[in-house]
Amino acid sequence: MLTTVRLDANNTDDLSRASELLRQGKLVAVPTETVYGLAANAEDVDAVKEIFAAKNRPSDHPLIVHIADKDRIQHWAENIPELAFQLAEKFWPGPMTLLLKKADNINSVVTGKLDTIALRVPDHPMLLRLLKQSNIGLAAPSANPYRQLSPTSADQVMDNMQGKIDAVLDGGDCQLGLESTIVDVVSNPIRILRSGPITANEIETFLGQPVITPATHTESVPGNVKAHYQPRAKLTLCDKEKLFIALSNDNPKIGYIVYSDDFDKDQSEHIRHLPSDKYAFAKLLYKTLYEFDKVDIDEIWIERPPQTDEWQAINDRLARASAATDA
Repeated sequence: MLTTVRLDANNTDDLSRASELLRQGKLVAVPTETVYGLAANAEDVDAVKEIFAAKNRPSDHPLIVHIADKDRIQHWAENIPELAFQLAEKFWPGPMTLLLKKADNINSVVTGKLDTIALRVPDHPMLLRLLKQSNIGLAAPSANPYRQLSPTSADQVMDNMQGKIDAVLDGGDCQLGLESTIVDVVSNPIRILRSGPITANEIETFLGQPVITPATHTESVPGNVKAHYQPRAKLTLCDKEKLFIALSNDNPKIGYIVYSDDFDKDQSEHIRHLPSDKYAFAKLLYKTLYEFDKVDIDEIWIERPPQTDEWQAINDRLARASAATDA
């Protein structure tokens, strides 16, 4: 078994060590503004295969490649539409992933054998330094076993990946706590294939043209499986009234997550209050679910969030987190 080393992203020597490990074909969990990613040199076929092995992730499930700046798009993609550069100029660095036509020189292992490639420039200062210092693109899906919760801290990565990867670069808690928006710019009109922090409305406002968000699609992109982002306990979405009844007969084997002010923090030992603001809610969602992973409970009941476009990314993750695991 490997000994997973913990490195400090704010330490120059540790950052250099992480860069060297990646150039050597090793796996390093890295911080982003969204969630921690399990990184490897995206052009090292053997290293990329190790990502799939460490996560127990199917090899046909594509990976996102993180690059240092928008000027490097042309190394990874071809037949790039002009609006891709417009989106990159506006939203990079940031939580937007662009799905583009893969360049012929890029090995299809990183793309799950598809002819498209997912690219983004992350908005995390230490990761951007690492990308520039190492001068490589990093394939980096979330740093967790396949279908389990995405980690938003180095501690969570260590809990689940220790002994499976070479190092964790600790850059503190993730600021957003939710995976990036994936935008298919090959299609016309363009489509959002995974909801995230950047909404369709924001993109439409910027481009001045419609953006499609299909309820279902057949394209294979990161996070596009029915059961995903799952805690160990069974997760159930509940209306407020059902939660009130359940809390009046508090079951010590159930954890509760609520955001309405109507709930009392003393109603249960295992009740957790999240903010009603969607950004603050998203930042704390995976962290709270991780906390329940360490508690002796069988189920987690969560107050159903607003069913609005603004909460679409959160509702998407909760729907997958509560889906049957054989789906």
